[in-house]
Amino acid sequence: MDKKVQFNFWYIVIAILVMMFLRDFYEQYTRIEPIPYSRFHTLLEQGKVAEVAITENQIYGTLKEEFESEGFKEFVTTRVEPDLADILDQHNVTYSGVVKSTWLRDLLSWILPMLLFIGVWLYIIRRMSGGMSGGLMSIGKSRAKVYVEKETKVTFADVAGVDEAKEELLEIINFLKNPADYTRLGGRVPKGILLVGPPGTGKTLLARAVAGEAGVSFFSISGAEFVEMFVGVGAARVRDLFEQARQMAPAIIFIDELDALGRARGSYAWGGHDEKEQTLNQLLAELDGFDPSSGIVLLAATNRPEVLDAALLRAGRFDRQVLVDRPDKIGREQILAVHIKKVKMNVDVRLEQIAALTPGFTGADLANLVNEAALLATRRKVDSVTMEDFNNAIERIVAGLEKRNRLLNPKERKIVAFHELGHAMVALALPGTDEVHKISIIPRGVGALGYTIQRPTEDRYLMTRIELENKMAVMMGGRAAEQVIFNEVSTGASDDLVRATDMARAMVLRYGMSDALGNVAYDRDRSPFLQQGFPLPSSRDYSEETANKIDSTVRTFVDQALERAMSILRKNRELLEKTAEELIKIETLNQSQIEALKQTMVREV
Repeated sequence: MDKKVQFNFWYIVIAILVMMFLRDFYEQYTRIEPIPYSRFHTLLEQGKVAEVAITENQIYGTLKEEFESEGFKEFVTTRVEPDLADILDQHNVTYSGVVKSTWLRDLLSWILPMLLFIGVWLYIIRRMSGGMSGGLMSIGKSRAKVYVEKETKVTFADVAGVDEAKEELLEIINFLKNPADYTRLGGRVPKGILLVGPPGTGKTLLARAVAGEAGVSFFSISGAEFVEMFVGVGAARVRDLFEQARQMAPAIIFIDELDALGRARGSYAWGGHDEKEQTLNQLLAELDGFDPSSGIVLLAATNRPEVLDAALLRAGRFDRQVLVDRPDKIGREQILAVHIKKVKMNVDVRLEQIAALTPGFTGADLANLVNEAALLATRRKVDSVTMEDFNNAIERIVAGLEKRNRLLNPKERKIVAFHELGHAMVALALPGTDEVHKISIIPRGVGALGYTIQRPTEDRYLMTRIELENKMAVMMGGRAAEQVIFNEVSTGASDDLVRATDMARAMVLRYGMSDALGNVAYDRDRSPFLQQGFPLPSSRDYSEETANKIDSTVRTFVDQALERAMSILRKNRELLEKTAEELIKIETLNQSQIEALKQTMVREV
């Protein structure tokens, strides 16, 4: 029976019992006049009482018809005298003993507390169900949010920059729309499709777009929602999720953050986790058990495919992996075109320029960029968002918020100016380095006292040894400028040293770019989705002698980069000092000023 129907039924029962009680009460106390026993004795002495009914504690009586002028016909009084029968006989009054029925009172004395308890219990359960995302009674129920076609409201038109992934998923849409046509040659749709890619690339949005295009029910749940403190809850929720999907087929089940549920068994640092493994085993069983021809497709997303259990990724479960990678320049233009539809743009905005300045940005980053630019324009109280707003928004995202209230003393300002110019001038002098867009000594972010913004104008997927060495020289440019001008170093180059060392270590351990160590990889490759740049090694499987050679080679690479940077700055020292004085006065050098600086520099061929 439906819960709502049950609850209404209890209301009806309570209403009937209350009506019966009120009727009994009304009949007893509206027609019968309660009188004191003394008056009853007086009426009895006067011969006005016709008959009485005696209970254990009360006397119910009726007056003779000729004495109804007393204002009542029936009365009740509390019994006092035990020898009442003798008195009644003396006055010729008909009397009888009556056992009063107390069934209603007794019934209510049992039912009312029980109904009160049930009502409070139902109220608590309902509150728990609303406040604990399913509550105690629904702890084994799936927490998946179900969207129908009209609620999804997302189509492929809302997803840009991932054309290859959309083409892969078109097969799923065609199958869900026309399963018979799609399987006419004996083929079957993949049971599961795993969307793999870095955070923010639109994996969840893409899954919802598939449901919106196919026009089917869409079950969305996070992998972390399967596991609770109670053993067996995760497996029960997996069973319930697939059962709901079967009832609403054709349907799409989407599990976000699959790595929270499907981590490789036996990979937990502090021993096994039986609840998670039991939940994973149930998911594997469900994937084996359902027939794809029933119209159920499982989509999942993760940015850590390397930690997933091998049994989950085998053929017959997740048959296909679709890469949803960071968009290229054309993809970024398409994504920006989607996000600016609700923003009032100035005619000077060029999406291709914004896309060129944002390599490595994901779809989420670009959405945030458009929003930041709109907020900056709103703060300036203008009618539309200009290209200047986008440039400032990019600086704010890349370098952090400006801290104009963070005052530096003159010596610190001078050190920061030479430091930032050191980065910029080395970058301008070396071929193949990223273009310098802005130099500033205005503090930004958490700890940056100044910044030099370099953004590549094209997407790069390979880098040569010379290009990496040039990058290291640019990183060491700030430290080099301090040594050339002040003949001492400061703590401002700490982050530069870390990045340069990481790059040098990656060249030695992963890329085999050291002549001393040869073409050997001493570090295992990692997932490209875990971190940016050049990841550090996680373990060591080489000898102590090799470790000494690695440390020596890494130091050599960094020292050579520093020497190259110092050599460039010594050749341009006069220009460096002149430009530093100007930078201290105006605090920021823009694109045109940087281009003029580039033309007057002595560059390295």
